[in-house]
This record gives sequence, C-alpha cells and structure tokens, in this order.
Amino acid sequence: MKLQPKKSIYEYFYELEDLRVDRTKRHQLIDIIIITICAVICGADTWVDKLMVSLNMNG
Repeated sequence: MKLQPKKSIYEYFYELEDLRVDRTKRHQLIDIIIITICAVICGADTWVDKLMVSLNMNG
C-alpha cells in the first residue's frame, strides 16, 4: 500500500468555493476556516469563543 502525501489544512480547503457576497468579504475564506479549526482544537464551543481565540491569535 502506497501512502499518500500529507496535505496541510490550507491545501485541503483552499479549493472551496466562497459563496459570500463580494462586498461583504473582509477576510479570505481559508483564513476563517483555519482560525475556526484552531479555535475548536483549543476548546472553543461557541462563535464567541472562536472570536476570542482569533483575537488572541492576532495580538
């Protein structure tokens, strides 16, 4: 059995189509996905928790 090369979170999700309205896009979709995954790994349960993690990540 040949092992597949590992993909990063970015490589796995970057091809997702962003269906948001262009004028409302303040952040790239891939950034939102990665921050959300990191927040959940850190124990965030609500969107407020995820926001707090993202604010702490950005200083």
